[in-house]
Amino acid sequence: MTSTDVRPDAAAALTFPPGFFFGAATASYQIEGAVDVDGRGPSIWDTFSHTPGKTHQGDTGDVAVEHHARYREDVALMADLGLQAYRFSIAWPRVLPQGAGRVEQRGLDFYRRLVDELLGQGIDPWPTLYHWDLPQALQDEGGWTNRDTAARFADYAAVVHDALGDRVRHWSTLNEPMCSALLGHQAGQHAPGERDAVAASRAVHHLLLGHGLAAGVLRDRGVDHLGITLNFTPMTPATDSPADVDAARRLDGQQNRMFLEPIVRGAYPADVVHDLAAAGAPLPVQDGDLEVIAAPLDWLGVNYYFCSTVRAVEEPTGKATAFIGGECIEDLTPEGPTTTMGWGVHPQGFTDLLLRLRDEAPGLPLVITENGSAWPDEVAADGQVHDGERTDYLVRHLAAMTDAMTLGADVRGYFAWSLLDNYEWARGYAQRFGLVHVDYATQQRTPKASARVYADLIARHTQAG
Repeated sequence: MTSTDVRPDAAAALTFPPGFFFGAATASYQIEGAVDVDGRGPSIWDTFSHTPGKTHQGDTGDVAVEHHARYREDVALMADLGLQAYRFSIAWPRVLPQGAGRVEQRGLDFYRRLVDELLGQGIDPWPTLYHWDLPQALQDEGGWTNRDTAARFADYAAVVHDALGDRVRHWSTLNEPMCSALLGHQAGQHAPGERDAVAASRAVHHLLLGHGLAAGVLRDRGVDHLGITLNFTPMTPATDSPADVDAARRLDGQQNRMFLEPIVRGAYPADVVHDLAAAGAPLPVQDGDLEVIAAPLDWLGVNYYFCSTVRAVEEPTGKATAFIGGECIEDLTPEGPTTTMGWGVHPQGFTDLLLRLRDEAPGLPLVITENGSAWPDEVAADGQVHDGERTDYLVRHLAAMTDAMTLGADVRGYFAWSLLDNYEWARGYAQRFGLVHVDYATQQRTPKASARVYADLIARHTQAG
């Protein structure tokens, strides 16, 4: 389906229950810039992006979209769109330049100002403590492969909460630990750029342990609305052959179940434990760890973009894989339209995922913490950005979400990814996910057509409520 297939009234036909909220999301390294301002220390993404050959055209987040300097302008944009909430991340090295020890108050002051600006505009702040920018000083000591980093993360959580906890209610520990662990340590596609199955397995467990330890610290400080964000990619076998079915099982295990089940059930999936051990990369679980990881949550953040169809092959594909022992599993090219990221568009997969989570995480409210798409946006001669593909994607996925809600999925809110065009990690500045276009040469912000559709939908919802 293309944007021309979307009925003009499709967004207007969507309805949401009272109390449902809408927002947009960002991440610190992708937008802030100011990497050497006010005592901020280097992160693993500073190191990775400055390593030749690691990112598209050598792009870095040194400048990004200057949100550190332009946050008031960006909050005003949020208010103009009617956003009710803003999901952002705290840069650990901006607060603790060495990852531990000395606290940089100037870094905390930036987030104090940001939170105050949001509250002044009636926008609810939803900070995430970790969105991939680990202090390089901790990486030098092993990073997430080092169990001690989990304890340092809990210490960091305490510092941030003590600065912001009087004004912030909604807290999230980690964003997408799958990416931090497997893209960063198994595939080598994200910082710190390792390709080591044992390191990846250790990072998986220590990230989740850090989540549990930080959750305990936040609970001790009275936090009553606590969550974590996981990224889910449904895996479908290319055929019903036993080999393809097993390939989908294995990837579903590492992409989805390996992170969800210890959080909600207090145990890793038995088949995943077996797969990793067979690959020589066992999870380094110690007594009591799983009880810590399974700390009760108030909501689960769900990031959804696309689905994957996979098949088993006889010989290694030769491509870097994020999955331990997945060298002989191929991810097929999506059928139909794809975004500039090469991702397919699968709204039905979103409905199916939310119904799966309804059943696999019963009683745990869901918040869509990221959902969006990248397209080749340009400012037209009339000064507007006519992003019909993004509008189509947005409306169809919101409709898919409401379908799941009708069938019992307890979804409480939706954050579009992303508020602004920004630094898309190893893909640099070539991918535009924003509701708001950014001219990277001038930093001029221009709300796209999709932003206006979203704003109109929010306005109708708030007026109806």
